[in-house]
Amino acid sequence: MANPKPGDFVEVVASDETVKGTLLQSPELEKDVVIIKLPSGYNIGIDKGKVKRISLLPQLQQKEKSEGEITAAKPFSEKGLSKNEKSKVPKISILHTGGTIASKVDYRTGGVTAAFSEEEMLGLFPELKQIAEIKSRKIAQMQSEMMRFPHYNLIAKEVKKEIESGADGVIVTHGTDTMHYTSAALAFILDNLQVPVILVGAQRSSDRGSTDAALNLISAAYFIANSDFCGVAICMHENMSDTSNLILPATKTRKMHTSRRDAFRPINTIAIARVDYEAKNITFFGSHNKKSAAVNNKKLQLFNEKIKVGVIKTHTNMFASEFLAFKGFDGLVVEGTGLGHLPNEEIDKFTAENKKIFAAVKTLIGSGTIVVMAPQTIYGRIQLNVYTPQREIQSIGVLGHLSDMTPETTFIKLAWLLSNYGKKEAKELITKNLRGEISERTEPDAFLV
Repeated sequence: MANPKPGDFVEVVASDETVKGTLLQSPELEKDVVIIKLPSGYNIGIDKGKVKRISLLPQLQQKEKSEGEITAAKPFSEKGLSKNEKSKVPKISILHTGGTIASKVDYRTGGVTAAFSEEEMLGLFPELKQIAEIKSRKIAQMQSEMMRFPHYNLIAKEVKKEIESGADGVIVTHGTDTMHYTSAALAFILDNLQVPVILVGAQRSSDRGSTDAALNLISAAYFIANSDFCGVAICMHENMSDTSNLILPATKTRKMHTSRRDAFRPINTIAIARVDYEAKNITFFGSHNKKSAAVNNKKLQLFNEKIKVGVIKTHTNMFASEFLAFKGFDGLVVEGTGLGHLPNEEIDKFTAENKKIFAAVKTLIGSGTIVVMAPQTIYGRIQLNVYTPQREIQSIGVLGHLSDMTPETTFIKLAWLLSNYGKKEAKELITKNLRGEISERTEPDAFLV
Protein backbone atom coordinates (compact mmCIF):
# COMPACT_ATOMS: atom_id res chain seq x y z
CA MET A 1 0.00 0.00 0.00
CA ALA A 2 1.28 3.44 -0.91
CA ASN A 3 2.49 5.75 1.80
CA PRO A 4 -0.11 8.33 2.84
CA LYS A 5 0.48 11.78 1.36
CA PRO A 6 -1.12 15.19 2.00
CA GLY A 7 -4.73 15.15 0.85
CA ASP A 8 -5.30 11.45 1.69
CA PHE A 9 -7.99 10.38 4.12
CA VAL A 10 -6.18 8.50 6.89
CA GLU A 11 -6.41 6.94 10.31
CA VAL A 12 -3.67 8.02 12.72
CA VAL A 13 -3.09 5.67 15.63
CA ALA A 14 -1.13 7.40 18.39
CA SER A 15 -0.14 6.28 21.86
CA ASP A 16 -2.98 8.24 23.44
CA GLU A 17 -5.62 8.61 20.70
CA THR A 18 -6.87 7.47 17.31
CA VAL A 19 -7.87 10.13 14.79
CA LYS A 20 -9.44 9.97 11.33
CA GLY A 21 -9.25 12.81 8.86
CA THR A 22 -7.40 14.35 5.92
CA LEU A 23 -3.61 14.43 6.16
CA LEU A 24 -2.24 17.96 5.71
CA GLN A 25 1.21 19.23 4.81
CA SER A 26 3.11 20.18 7.98
CA PRO A 27 4.50 23.74 8.02
CA GLU A 28 8.27 24.10 7.67
CA LEU A 29 8.78 24.86 11.36
CA GLU A 30 6.43 22.11 12.56
CA LYS A 31 7.80 19.02 10.79
CA ASP A 32 7.62 17.06 14.05
CA VAL A 33 3.84 17.40 14.06
CA VAL A 34 1.32 15.37 12.05
CA ILE A 35 -1.58 17.67 11.09
CA ILE A 36 -5.00 16.20 10.42
CA LYS A 37 -8.11 18.00 9.20
CA LEU A 38 -11.09 16.48 10.98
CA PRO A 39 -14.43 15.94 9.18
CA SER A 40 -15.77 18.91 11.21
CA GLY A 41 -13.33 21.22 9.40
CA TYR A 42 -11.06 21.74 12.40
CA ASN A 43 -7.36 20.86 12.32
CA ILE A 44 -5.52 18.90 15.00
CA GLY A 45 -1.77 18.46 15.54
CA ILE A 46 -0.30 15.18 16.82
CA ASP A 47 3.29 14.80 18.04
CA LYS A 48 5.11 12.49 15.59
CA GLY A 49 6.85 10.81 18.51
CA LYS A 50 3.46 9.49 19.66
CA VAL A 51 2.35 8.20 16.25
CA LYS A 52 2.36 4.41 15.92
CA ARG A 53 0.71 4.03 12.55
CA ILE A 54 -0.85 6.09 9.71
CA SER A 55 -3.17 4.08 7.47
CA LEU A 56 -4.92 5.03 4.26
CA LEU A 57 -8.71 4.88 4.40
CA PRO A 58 -11.37 5.11 1.67
CA GLN A 59 -12.05 8.76 0.86
CA LEU A 60 -14.67 10.30 3.14
CA GLN A 61 -17.91 10.88 1.29
CA GLN A 62 -19.38 14.36 1.58
CA LYS A 63 -22.29 14.10 3.94
CA GLU A 64 -25.27 16.40 3.92
CA LYS A 65 -24.55 19.38 6.10
CA SER A 66 -26.71 19.67 9.19
CA GLU A 67 -27.93 22.99 10.48
CA GLY A 68 -25.28 24.87 12.41
CA GLU A 69 -22.44 22.53 11.37
CA ILE A 70 -19.12 24.23 10.69
CA THR A 71 -17.54 22.95 7.51
CA ALA A 72 -14.37 23.76 5.61
CA ALA A 73 -14.55 26.79 3.39
CA LYS A 74 -15.46 25.70 -0.12
CA PRO A 75 -13.29 26.98 -2.99
CA PHE A 76 -14.45 30.00 -4.90
CA SER A 77 -15.04 30.00 -8.64
CA GLU A 78 -11.88 30.51 -10.71
CA LYS A 79 -13.74 32.38 -13.42
CA GLY A 80 -12.28 35.81 -14.16
CA LEU A 81 -14.05 39.11 -14.29
CA SER A 82 -16.15 40.18 -17.26
CA LYS A 83 -14.68 42.44 -19.94
CA ASN A 84 -16.63 45.37 -18.54
CA GLU A 85 -15.27 44.72 -15.06
CA LYS A 86 -11.73 44.32 -16.35
CA SER A 87 -11.91 47.70 -18.07
CA LYS A 88 -12.56 49.41 -14.75
CA VAL A 89 -10.28 47.63 -12.28
CA PRO A 90 -10.54 49.42 -8.93
CA LYS A 91 -7.68 50.01 -6.52
CA ILE A 92 -8.19 48.57 -3.05
CA SER A 93 -5.80 49.03 -0.13
CA ILE A 94 -5.76 46.44 2.65
CA LEU A 95 -4.44 47.66 6.00
CA HIS A 96 -3.62 44.89 8.47
CA THR A 97 -3.86 45.43 12.22
CA GLY A 98 -3.60 41.83 13.43
CA GLY A 99 -6.19 39.67 15.15
CA THR A 100 -7.35 36.15 14.33
CA ILE A 101 -7.60 36.87 10.61
CA ALA A 102 -3.81 37.36 10.57
CA SER A 103 -3.07 34.40 12.86
CA LYS A 104 -2.20 30.74 12.51
CA VAL A 105 -2.39 27.72 14.78
CA ASP A 106 0.71 26.63 16.66
CA TYR A 107 0.12 22.89 16.50
CA ARG A 108 2.54 22.22 19.35
CA THR A 109 0.46 24.18 21.83
CA GLY A 110 -2.91 24.35 20.09
CA GLY A 111 -2.88 28.11 20.61
CA VAL A 112 -3.41 30.80 17.98
CA THR A 113 -0.58 33.24 17.37
CA ALA A 114 -0.22 36.33 15.20
CA ALA A 115 2.05 34.95 12.51
CA PHE A 116 1.01 35.84 8.97
CA SER A 117 2.64 38.79 7.25
CA GLU A 118 0.55 40.95 4.94
CA GLU A 119 2.27 39.33 1.93
CA GLU A 120 1.49 35.82 3.20
CA MET A 121 -2.13 36.74 3.81
CA LEU A 122 -2.49 38.06 0.29
CA GLY A 123 -1.02 34.82 -1.01
CA LEU A 124 -3.68 32.86 0.88
CA PHE A 125 -6.48 34.58 -1.06
CA PRO A 126 -5.51 34.75 -4.78
CA GLU A 127 -9.14 35.52 -5.68
CA LEU A 128 -8.50 39.09 -4.58
CA LYS A 129 -6.39 39.68 -7.68
CA GLN A 130 -9.40 38.82 -9.85
CA ILE A 131 -11.40 41.58 -8.19
CA ALA A 132 -9.11 44.57 -7.93
CA GLU A 133 -5.60 45.93 -7.97
CA ILE A 134 -4.56 45.17 -4.40
CA LYS A 135 -2.13 47.06 -2.22
CA SER A 136 -1.49 45.41 1.14
CA ARG A 137 0.52 46.55 4.14
CA LYS A 138 0.70 46.07 7.91
CA ILE A 139 0.13 49.03 10.20
CA ALA A 140 -0.16 47.13 13.50
CA GLN A 141 -0.01 43.58 14.86
CA MET A 142 -2.14 43.00 17.92
CA GLN A 143 -5.22 41.39 19.34
CA SER A 144 -8.04 43.91 19.22
CA GLU A 145 -8.67 43.86 22.98
CA MET A 146 -5.26 45.53 23.38
CA MET A 147 -6.28 48.64 21.43
CA ARG A 148 -6.48 52.13 22.86
CA PHE A 149 -7.66 55.49 21.50
CA PRO A 150 -4.30 56.26 19.80
CA HIS A 151 -4.76 53.12 17.68
CA TYR A 152 -8.02 54.52 16.27
CA ASN A 153 -6.11 57.66 15.30
CA LEU A 154 -3.36 55.57 13.70
CA ILE A 155 -5.82 53.54 11.61
CA ALA A 156 -7.71 56.67 10.52
CA LYS A 157 -4.49 58.42 9.46
CA GLU A 158 -3.39 55.39 7.44
CA VAL A 159 -6.83 55.15 5.79
CA LYS A 160 -6.52 58.81 4.86
CA LYS A 161 -3.10 58.18 3.27
CA GLU A 162 -4.50 55.38 1.11
CA ILE A 163 -7.45 57.45 -0.05
CA GLU A 164 -5.18 60.38 -0.89
CA SER A 165 -2.97 57.94 -2.85
CA GLY A 166 -5.91 57.03 -5.06
CA ALA A 167 -7.48 54.02 -3.37
CA ASP A 168 -11.09 53.41 -4.43
CA GLY A 169 -11.70 51.68 -1.14
CA VAL A 170 -9.91 50.48 1.98
CA ILE A 171 -10.20 47.21 3.87
CA VAL A 172 -9.00 47.13 7.48
CA THR A 173 -8.34 43.63 8.80
CA HIS A 174 -9.02 43.56 12.51
CA GLY A 175 -9.51 41.31 15.51
CA THR A 176 -13.20 40.59 16.08
CA ASP A 177 -13.41 41.19 19.84
CA THR A 178 -13.47 44.99 19.56
CA MET A 179 -14.02 45.46 15.83
CA HIS A 180 -17.38 47.15 16.49
CA TYR A 181 -15.63 49.69 18.74
CA THR A 182 -13.16 50.51 15.97
CA SER A 183 -15.82 50.71 13.27
CA ALA A 184 -17.72 53.24 15.37
CA ALA A 185 -14.53 55.18 16.09
CA LEU A 186 -13.62 55.38 12.40
CA ALA A 187 -17.16 56.43 11.50
CA PHE A 188 -16.83 59.42 13.81
CA ILE A 189 -13.24 60.31 12.86
CA LEU A 190 -13.65 59.97 9.08
CA ASP A 191 -16.39 62.43 8.20
CA ASN A 192 -17.77 62.88 4.65
CA LEU A 193 -16.09 59.79 3.20
CA GLN A 194 -16.60 59.34 -0.53
CA VAL A 195 -15.13 55.82 -0.65
CA PRO A 196 -15.93 52.64 1.30
CA VAL A 197 -13.85 51.67 4.34
CA ILE A 198 -14.71 48.09 5.33
CA LEU A 199 -13.54 46.34 8.49
CA VAL A 200 -13.03 42.59 8.17
CA GLY A 201 -12.21 40.00 10.80
CA ALA A 202 -12.29 36.24 11.28
CA GLN A 203 -13.55 33.94 14.00
CA ARG A 204 -11.22 31.17 12.78
CA SER A 205 -7.55 31.73 11.91
CA SER A 206 -6.66 31.84 8.24
CA ASP A 207 -4.88 28.46 8.15
CA ARG A 208 -7.86 26.50 9.51
CA GLY A 209 -10.17 24.57 7.25
CA SER A 210 -13.12 26.13 9.07
CA THR A 211 -11.80 29.68 8.60
CA ASP A 212 -14.21 32.44 7.68
CA ALA A 213 -11.34 34.75 6.70
CA ALA A 214 -11.43 33.96 2.99
CA LEU A 215 -15.10 34.68 2.40
CA ASN A 216 -15.08 37.75 4.64
CA LEU A 217 -12.07 39.34 2.94
CA ILE A 218 -13.03 38.44 -0.62
CA SER A 219 -16.64 39.55 -0.12
CA ALA A 220 -15.45 42.89 1.26
CA ALA A 221 -13.25 43.43 -1.78
CA TYR A 222 -16.03 42.42 -4.17
CA PHE A 223 -18.44 44.81 -2.41
CA ILE A 224 -16.00 47.71 -2.70
CA ALA A 225 -15.35 46.98 -6.37
CA ASN A 226 -18.94 46.46 -7.43
CA SER A 227 -21.15 48.78 -5.38
CA ASP A 228 -21.74 52.51 -5.04
CA PHE A 229 -21.55 52.44 -1.21
CA CYS A 230 -19.37 54.90 0.65
CA GLY A 231 -18.66 55.17 4.36
CA VAL A 232 -17.48 52.85 7.12
CA ALA A 233 -18.97 49.36 7.54
CA ILE A 234 -18.19 45.82 8.70
CA CYS A 235 -18.19 42.71 6.50
CA MET A 236 -18.73 39.34 8.24
CA HIS A 237 -20.54 36.02 7.69
CA GLU A 238 -24.34 36.13 7.44
CA ASN A 239 -24.74 32.57 8.74
CA MET A 240 -22.71 29.57 9.82
CA SER A 241 -22.13 28.25 6.30
CA ASP A 242 -19.96 29.78 3.57
CA THR A 243 -22.75 31.21 1.46
CA SER A 244 -22.97 34.96 1.99
CA ASN A 245 -21.77 37.95 3.97
CA LEU A 246 -23.52 40.95 5.45
CA ILE A 247 -22.34 44.54 5.18
CA LEU A 248 -23.14 45.93 8.61
CA PRO A 249 -23.49 49.53 9.84
CA ALA A 250 -20.40 50.87 11.59
CA THR A 251 -22.17 52.37 14.61
CA LYS A 252 -25.04 49.91 15.06
CA THR A 253 -23.36 46.50 15.03
CA ARG A 254 -22.21 44.26 17.84
CA LYS A 255 -20.37 40.98 18.32
CA MET A 256 -23.10 38.73 19.74
CA HIS A 257 -21.37 35.37 20.10
CA THR A 258 -17.97 34.27 21.34
CA SER A 259 -17.13 31.94 18.47
CA ARG A 260 -19.82 31.60 15.77
CA ARG A 261 -18.82 32.78 12.33
CA ASP A 262 -22.03 34.83 12.13
CA ALA A 263 -21.33 36.51 15.47
CA PHE A 264 -21.81 40.08 14.23
CA ARG A 265 -25.40 41.31 14.05
CA PRO A 266 -27.04 44.69 13.37
CA ILE A 267 -28.61 46.22 16.49
CA ASN A 268 -31.91 48.14 16.34
CA THR A 269 -31.58 48.25 12.57
CA ILE A 270 -31.03 46.01 9.55
CA ALA A 271 -27.90 45.17 7.59
CA ILE A 272 -26.82 47.47 4.78
CA ALA A 273 -26.41 44.75 2.18
CA ARG A 274 -25.84 41.07 1.45
CA VAL A 275 -22.86 39.93 -0.64
CA ASP A 276 -23.09 36.57 -2.42
CA TYR A 277 -19.65 36.33 -3.98
CA GLU A 278 -20.13 32.98 -5.68
CA ALA A 279 -23.28 34.24 -7.42
CA LYS A 280 -21.60 37.63 -8.00
CA ASN A 281 -24.57 39.38 -6.44
CA ILE A 282 -24.99 42.34 -4.05
CA THR A 283 -28.39 43.08 -2.50
CA PHE A 284 -29.03 46.32 -0.61
CA PHE A 285 -31.75 46.24 2.05
CA GLY A 286 -32.51 49.94 2.14
CA SER A 287 -31.03 53.33 1.38
CA HIS A 288 -27.30 53.87 1.84
CA ASN A 289 -24.64 56.52 1.45
CA LYS A 290 -23.50 56.57 -2.18
CA LYS A 291 -20.22 57.52 -3.79
CA SER A 292 -20.09 60.88 -5.46
CA ALA A 293 -17.62 63.02 -7.34
CA ALA A 294 -17.14 65.19 -4.27
CA VAL A 295 -13.61 65.52 -2.91
CA ASN A 296 -13.02 63.55 0.28
CA ASN A 297 -12.90 65.71 3.37
CA LYS A 298 -9.30 65.46 4.58
CA LYS A 299 -10.05 66.72 8.07
CA LEU A 300 -9.78 64.06 10.75
CA GLN A 301 -11.50 64.55 14.09
CA LEU A 302 -9.19 62.39 16.18
CA PHE A 303 -9.42 61.04 19.72
CA ASN A 304 -7.62 62.71 22.60
CA GLU A 305 -5.67 59.82 24.10
CA LYS A 306 -5.83 61.44 27.55
CA ILE A 307 -9.65 61.41 27.65
CA LYS A 308 -10.94 59.04 30.33
CA VAL A 309 -14.36 57.46 29.81
CA GLY A 310 -15.57 54.51 31.87
CA VAL A 311 -18.38 51.97 31.58
CA ILE A 312 -20.34 50.50 34.49
CA LYS A 313 -23.03 47.84 34.31
CA THR A 314 -25.85 48.23 36.82
CA HIS A 315 -26.81 45.16 38.81
CA THR A 316 -28.45 44.20 42.05
CA ASN A 317 -26.67 44.84 45.36
CA MET A 318 -24.54 47.72 44.04
CA PHE A 319 -22.50 50.08 46.18
CA ALA A 320 -21.87 53.80 45.89
CA SER A 321 -18.13 53.14 45.85
CA GLU A 322 -18.51 51.43 42.46
CA PHE A 323 -19.63 54.74 40.94
CA LEU A 324 -17.19 56.87 42.93
CA ALA A 325 -14.33 54.81 41.45
CA PHE A 326 -14.88 56.90 38.30
CA LYS A 327 -14.37 60.22 40.04
CA GLY A 328 -11.99 62.28 37.91
CA PHE A 329 -13.13 60.63 34.67
CA ASP A 330 -14.34 62.86 31.84
CA GLY A 331 -17.30 60.61 31.11
CA LEU A 332 -19.14 57.53 32.33
CA VAL A 333 -21.49 55.25 30.42
CA VAL A 334 -24.03 53.50 32.64
CA GLU A 335 -25.47 50.29 31.20
CA GLY A 336 -28.90 50.57 32.78
CA THR A 337 -31.38 47.76 33.18
CA GLY A 338 -34.68 47.82 31.29
CA LEU A 339 -35.56 51.28 29.99
CA GLY A 340 -32.50 52.74 31.69
CA HIS A 341 -32.56 52.09 35.43
CA LEU A 342 -30.03 52.17 38.21
CA PRO A 343 -30.63 51.45 41.93
CA ASN A 344 -31.09 54.98 43.24
CA GLU A 345 -34.07 54.86 45.67
CA GLU A 346 -34.29 53.80 49.29
CA ILE A 347 -37.51 51.82 49.63
CA ASP A 348 -36.95 49.76 52.82
CA LYS A 349 -34.38 48.99 55.54
CA PHE A 350 -32.30 46.95 53.06
CA THR A 351 -31.91 49.67 50.42
CA ALA A 352 -30.16 52.49 52.27
CA GLU A 353 -27.14 52.03 49.96
CA ASN A 354 -29.30 53.01 46.99
CA LYS A 355 -29.64 56.51 48.39
CA LYS A 356 -25.86 56.69 48.61
CA ILE A 357 -25.63 55.57 44.97
CA PHE A 358 -27.88 58.45 43.94
CA ALA A 359 -25.62 60.83 45.87
CA ALA A 360 -22.52 59.29 44.27
CA VAL A 361 -23.87 59.83 40.75
CA LYS A 362 -24.80 63.39 41.67
CA THR A 363 -21.26 63.93 42.98
CA LEU A 364 -19.76 62.62 39.74
CA ILE A 365 -21.88 64.94 37.62
CA GLY A 366 -21.17 67.85 39.91
CA SER A 367 -17.43 67.27 39.58
CA GLY A 368 -17.66 67.48 35.76
CA THR A 369 -18.12 63.87 34.69
CA ILE A 370 -20.69 63.47 31.90
CA VAL A 371 -22.89 60.48 32.75
CA VAL A 372 -24.80 58.84 29.89
CA MET A 373 -27.30 55.98 30.11
CA ALA A 374 -27.16 53.14 27.55
CA PRO A 375 -29.36 50.03 27.28
CA GLN A 376 -27.96 46.97 29.02
CA THR A 377 -30.58 45.02 27.10
CA ILE A 378 -28.69 45.92 23.87
CA TYR A 379 -31.92 46.13 21.86
CA GLY A 380 -34.49 48.87 22.46
CA ARG A 381 -34.42 52.52 23.42
CA ILE A 382 -33.68 54.39 26.65
CA GLN A 383 -36.79 56.07 28.05
CA LEU A 384 -36.09 58.07 31.19
CA ASN A 385 -39.54 59.61 31.60
CA VAL A 386 -41.54 56.50 32.51
CA TYR A 387 -40.66 55.89 36.17
CA THR A 388 -40.03 58.29 39.03
CA PRO A 389 -36.51 56.99 39.82
CA GLN A 390 -35.53 57.68 36.22
CA ARG A 391 -36.94 61.19 36.34
CA GLU A 392 -34.85 61.74 39.45
CA ILE A 393 -31.60 60.75 37.78
CA GLN A 394 -32.51 62.92 34.80
CA SER A 395 -33.01 65.84 37.16
CA ILE A 396 -29.39 65.61 38.32
CA GLY A 397 -28.04 65.44 34.77
CA VAL A 398 -27.95 61.81 33.61
CA LEU A 399 -28.20 61.88 29.80
CA GLY A 400 -29.26 59.35 27.18
CA HIS A 401 -33.03 59.81 27.04
CA LEU A 402 -34.46 58.28 23.81
CA SER A 403 -31.09 56.92 22.66
CA ASP A 404 -30.89 53.44 21.14
CA MET A 405 -27.11 53.42 20.79
CA THR A 406 -25.35 50.28 21.93
CA PRO A 407 -23.23 50.70 25.09
CA GLU A 408 -20.08 50.29 22.96
CA THR A 409 -21.05 53.03 20.51
CA THR A 410 -22.15 55.26 23.40
CA PHE A 411 -18.70 54.81 24.93
CA ILE A 412 -16.91 55.59 21.66
CA LYS A 413 -19.14 58.55 20.80
CA LEU A 414 -18.81 60.11 24.25
CA ALA A 415 -15.01 59.82 24.15
CA TRP A 416 -14.92 61.24 20.62
CA LEU A 417 -17.19 64.15 21.52
CA LEU A 418 -15.09 64.97 24.58
CA SER A 419 -12.00 64.85 22.35
CA ASN A 420 -13.37 67.36 19.85
CA TYR A 421 -15.93 69.56 21.64
CA GLY A 422 -16.39 71.34 24.90
CA LYS A 423 -18.43 69.59 27.60
CA LYS A 424 -21.50 71.73 27.04
CA GLU A 425 -21.61 70.89 23.33
CA ALA A 426 -20.77 67.25 24.01
CA LYS A 427 -23.82 67.00 26.27
CA GLU A 428 -26.01 68.44 23.52
CA LEU A 429 -24.62 66.15 20.80
CA ILE A 430 -24.58 62.84 22.68
CA THR A 431 -28.27 62.19 21.91
CA LYS A 432 -28.23 63.68 18.41
CA ASN A 433 -27.75 61.37 15.42
CA LEU A 434 -24.41 62.19 13.77
CA ARG A 435 -23.28 58.99 11.99
CA GLY A 436 -26.36 56.80 11.95
CA GLU A 437 -25.79 55.74 15.56
CA ILE A 438 -29.31 56.69 16.73
CA SER A 439 -32.37 55.44 14.88
CA GLU A 440 -35.15 57.87 14.16
CA ARG A 441 -37.70 55.18 14.91
CA THR A 442 -37.60 51.66 16.31
CA GLU A 443 -38.46 49.08 13.68
CA PRO A 444 -40.14 45.93 15.07
CA ASP A 445 -38.42 43.70 12.50
CA ALA A 446 -34.96 44.86 13.62
CA PHE A 447 -34.98 42.70 16.76
CA LEU A 448 -32.66 39.68 16.63
CA VAL A 449 -32.25 39.88 12.85
